[in-house]
Formats: sequence, structure tokens, C-alpha cells
Amino acid sequence: MNKTDRLLAIVLELQRRGRQRAEDLAQTFETSKRTIYRDILALCEAGVPIVSVPGQGYSLMKGYFLPPLSFTSEEATMLLLGGNFMAKNFDAQYRAAAEAAMRKIEGVLPGSLRADVQYLQSNILFIGPLSALDDGEQTTLQLLRRALLDRNTIRFSYHSRHRSHEQSEPQTREADPYGLVYIMSAWHLTAYCHLRQDIRNFRLDRMEDLQLLPRTFVRPASVSISQRERDQQRSMTARALFDREVARWVHEGRSYYVTDEEEVAEGLLVTLKVRQEREILQWLLSWGRHVRILEPASLRDLLAREAQHMLQNYQIENIPIK
Repeated sequence: MNKTDRLLAIVLELQRRGRQRAEDLAQTFETSKRTIYRDILALCEAGVPIVSVPGQGYSLMKGYFLPPLSFTSEEATMLLLGGNFMAKNFDAQYRAAAEAAMRKIEGVLPGSLRADVQYLQSNILFIGPLSALDDGEQTTLQLLRRALLDRNTIRFSYHSRHRSHEQSEPQTREADPYGLVYIMSAWHLTAYCHLRQDIRNFRLDRMEDLQLLPRTFVRPASVSISQRERDQQRSMTARALFDREVARWVHEGRSYYVTDEEEVAEGLLVTLKVRQEREILQWLLSWGRHVRILEPASLRDLLAREAQHMLQNYQIENIPIK
């Protein structure tokens, strides 16, 4: 990054993130603190109102904004593709906001650049499980967004798929919502569950009768819903050995929970990280006799029991299957 680009990027960083220390900016732009000091001085000499507080860092004077930004074709394309994704997968209110934002971006692009962006936009498609929300899920998503902003505790009925014991009725839960994540073709809520006294993830399509309670909560500063934090919640390691003849297809249809694949003499050794065994039960069963569970023993026993139950479904009276 040359100096001119870096100066503009520093102003954008201060406008976006607020107060920043010289070492923070140096790390962001992969340069030295001495260079950042010179850049800040150059910006001040150019008339950018930067406020410096010893020991705390730099910030822009309140009320200062940059003039409208310009976009490259790649930047504009990514913004429009992202807006199109949100318009398809969020509720009606945010869908309208995404569509309005896309119109504004297209409106300020020069004619030649607009043509390039529209061409790329029409020829880059998301072919995947982008499932549309029904009316009930849209209402749930809108209420949850309000609960996130206002820090309202929520109450809802929840249908759990993986149960420790047979239970046909949904449970009533109360939770403090921390974040929303769209993953594996579904929206998930990360929240502190009052019943479990711990942070849990809830699928929106399993939630019913959502209510925003009048009481509020204080979100702990240590809580994060980043992908890294979510991955750390998966503390159970599972290893499975797949026959060589299906290795290519296992890689092609890999589970979300796969963390490592290694080709060995016997076939493909796959490592997965899960919270509980049942999260990968159906995926493993789909490979039939071509997979062997190495660890943990509890997962191996679970698949064996499931296979026994499946076998019973295909036995005709007392004639065993050969």
C-alpha cells in the first residue's frame, strides 16, 4: 500500500472504528509506529481534524465525515452480491433496506463501471441451500433483531432434535440473545439459556411462540459469536476411516464438522470436532459399510445400535437377512 492509499485508509479506519492507538494502526496496515506518526502528522497538515489523547490514541473530531466514496468494479460487485444475499435471506424489513442500499450503490456508479458490475452480477450466482424464510420465521427473525438491539430476555418453545432421553413435547426456554448466525442453510441464535445456565445455539425454525420479555440483561464483555469461538465449543474429537473407493466423494460431500483429512494406506482418515455424537450420526450412516469409527467408543457404540435398529426394519418375520 502506497502512502496516499494508506492515508485515506487510516481516516476510514478512524471513522469506522473510533479511537485507535498508533500500535493498532501499525498492526492493521503492517507498518511501523514511526510511519503511523508521520502519517497522522501529514493528515493534520492536510486539514483532517484528528484528536490525539496521550495514552489512548487518535480519533476524528466529532461531526467530521469523508465525502462519498468511490468503488472499483470488484468492490461494488461484492457489495451488490452481499446485498442480494441478505435480501434473499433476511426478513422483509432488512430485505427492503438491502434493496434500497443496492439501488443507491448502482445509482452513484459511472455508466461504464455500472455496466461492468451489472454484467458480473448477472453472471455470478449462488447455487446452494439459500432457503427462503416463511412468514413465521421472518417474524421470529425480526423480533430477535429487536431483542438483540434492546437487550431483552426472550421466552419461546423449543423443539430439540438431539435429546438425552425421549421427549415428545417442546420445552419452554428463557434466554438472553447474543447473536445471529446464518449457517448450514438456517438461521441460528446464540444465547445464554437460563434453563441450562450456559450459552447455547438455537435454530430459528425450531422456535415457536417467541416473546420479548420486559426485563433486560447486560451482555458480558467476554462473549463472542465469531466462528473461532463457535468452533471452540466443539470439544469432542471423532475420527473415522473411509474406504479408498469413496474417499473422493467423502471429500466432495464433507461434513461441516470435518477439521482434517489425511490419506493413509487403508483409505481416508477424517477428523471431526463436535459437541455431541448425534450431530454427525446421519452423515456417517450415509456412507454405510464404507466407514469405520476409530474413536470415540461412544460414537462407535451409537452407530452399532442404530444399525441394529435399521436391520430390524428390514427383517421379514423371522427370516434373517443374509
